[in-house]
Amino acid sequence: MAVRGLIEILLMVKLVSKILRSLSEDWNSLKMLIDNLKDVNTYPLEELYGTLMTYELNNAETNEKTRKSKEEMKEPPKRQIALKSTNDEGSSNTNMSGEELDDLVLLVKK
Repeated sequence: MAVRGLIEILLMVKLVSKILRSLSEDWNSLKMLIDNLKDVNTYPLEELYGTLMTYELNNAETNEKTRKSKEEMKEPPKRQIALKSTNDEGSSNTNMSGEELDDLVLLVKK
């Protein structure tokens, strides 16, 4: 019976180590904290699970606040300027050359 208990403890230690190794780079700060403050060999799996859940919830709240603040800081849409049209009887668009009309079309599109 003592051997079975020892095997279970070793499996839990390996499982805790494996879980910590499998975490992505987003979790590096938590992994370093656990490695420095806790003895991985005696760290219970349930406590690791609770720590990971708490970190994920706090991280999700922080990300949501950051996303909202970025949305609030977005620039307002740029105003477009409409130019007034004047109709001089002395000038006509029909007198323009093809190149001048192309330039005018490009100016209007901008």
